[in-house]
Amino acid sequence: MYQYTEFDQQFVKARAAQYRDQLTRNLAGTLGDDEFRPLRLQNGWYVQRYAPMLRVAVPYGELNSAQLRVLSKIAAEYDTPSPSLLAQAQATQDKIGNSPAPKLTTNYGHFTTRQNVQFNWIPLEKSADVMELLASVNLHGIQTSGNCIRNITSDERAGIAVDEDVDPRPYAEVLRQWSTLHPEFAYLPRKFKIAITGAKEDRAAIAWHDVGLRVLRNAAGEVGFQILVGGGMGRTPITGTVIREFLPWNQIINYLEAVVRVYNGWGRRDNIYKARIKILVKAEGQRYFDEVETEYQRILADGAHHTIPQAELDRVSACFVSPERAHCSQTDAEARIARILKAAAEDDVEFSRWLEQNVASHKNPELRAVTLSFKRLGQAPGDATAEQLSIAADLADKYSAGEVRVTHDQNLLLPWVRCDELPELWREARKAGFARPNIHLLSDMIACPGGDYCALANARSIPVAAAITERYQDLDELFDLGEIDLHISGCINSCGHHHSGHIGILGVDKDGQEWYQITLGGSDGSDLSGPSKAGKVVGPSFAADEVVDVIEAVLDVYKDTRSAGEKFIDTLQRVGFDAFKTAANAARQSTARTAA
Repeated sequence: MYQYTEFDQQFVKARAAQYRDQLTRNLAGTLGDDEFRPLRLQNGWYVQRYAPMLRVAVPYGELNSAQLRVLSKIAAEYDTPSPSLLAQAQATQDKIGNSPAPKLTTNYGHFTTRQNVQFNWIPLEKSADVMELLASVNLHGIQTSGNCIRNITSDERAGIAVDEDVDPRPYAEVLRQWSTLHPEFAYLPRKFKIAITGAKEDRAAIAWHDVGLRVLRNAAGEVGFQILVGGGMGRTPITGTVIREFLPWNQIINYLEAVVRVYNGWGRRDNIYKARIKILVKAEGQRYFDEVETEYQRILADGAHHTIPQAELDRVSACFVSPERAHCSQTDAEARIARILKAAAEDDVEFSRWLEQNVASHKNPELRAVTLSFKRLGQAPGDATAEQLSIAADLADKYSAGEVRVTHDQNLLLPWVRCDELPELWREARKAGFARPNIHLLSDMIACPGGDYCALANARSIPVAAAITERYQDLDELFDLGEIDLHISGCINSCGHHHSGHIGILGVDKDGQEWYQITLGGSDGSDLSGPSKAGKVVGPSFAADEVVDVIEAVLDVYKDTRSAGEKFIDTLQRVGFDAFKTAANAARQSTARTAA
């Protein structure tokens, strides 16, 4: 994990002190709301449906146990609205739909698809206290909001994946330091997102980002980058296009400056919906590519001032310190296996399923990467209470050298678990509710906070996720269905990545009522899903009380038409979209007339 330098620590603490000054002046009335807004956003503070929302940056998803405990403290002591505000918010939510809304929850953090952590109820007057708490463990909200280069995301198994060619984290850190508060790119036409991986399998959805980077080695063994540009979801889902097959690693900042500089100059500022780089790339095509190359050559001719020296890469790489257990070498293999089998005998099915779904291989054959599931009945996907965050910190200390990773799928991963400790970890994780063996299965769904909290949402995501989770609780049924990506977004901004789900659910607004659009056949670029692409809409939107029936109808087609051992996405591609579409539309009840 990256070890913050003295400069890093001072910078974060100075930023927290600066924010306190800005907040104090705003509350005193000497700094107007319009002037304060961009400063607040630069530190991750939004004003959402009912209260401020803080987004905490977690660069490439890495957290240590001390940081988890501070996040737990924030959830317990600060993520609490006044009783009157909570009552008002609940009353407003109860007016949505035909029945009282689920109870709004407080005192928790939410893991996002961008590997960040969000809080939804922190009063703004306490925000400076929270920033100082975060700074005490080198956390902040920089690059989590606003029209800037956002914090860089990565494969949650970066540095430990068996299929990895190059560890992408040092390069991600170099890019983080370059992009943080970059003066030229502080006010872009829209937000700008970068994802990076060094593995053969894409677990970072790089094609769905403004820029996707794959660090690899060429035939000569030299390290470089394959670069994709123009990906993104939202109103116009587009997957990225390769602009460079191989760029030497030391030129990556120079080249990205060209990419972002052309976008900054050409990107539309007259229409927020057409201001993303994906629209520019789609509209200009080869002209944009040519202009980037021209700008890149201009940068090189001007001295290539941001060429990365080997010494700088070495300096940053040295800040990634692997724990002692990363180098462990067990000699009592037979005894270790015996202990694992003994634990399996105690609860054969559950433990074996957990090993199959939640435990992944590791570069060190004596270690494993273990995913803690935050997808359970009665809790929104990706939510973690203050107590759960504290327990996760304890598990990290005991079994993973004090480190965790936030995953793209809104779970936590322990990257340094010894094989002989798997049975003990499983028992403790099961006791805490983290050991449900549903990783990559239907109930391991992605969902944004939706209309319960987000001011941009058209519909609620959490009640839909809850209804599907309740319907599919039987583990035998989940394992029979196999691996299925289900993604839910509360609006077209696609924070729930519905476009890339095998099954996607999008909340839409019709005359003030909640409706839901269903898509099928999307892909995030993983080996399971195939090349990245957006799912196809099955027809007109469905009423909220029809969604679970529609999902069931789609899955029934899969069960009736699959070949032995065939995954859902493979059956969909083989059988064809129309059979699933017909079944989905046949499940209509209240919207049957609409569909006619």
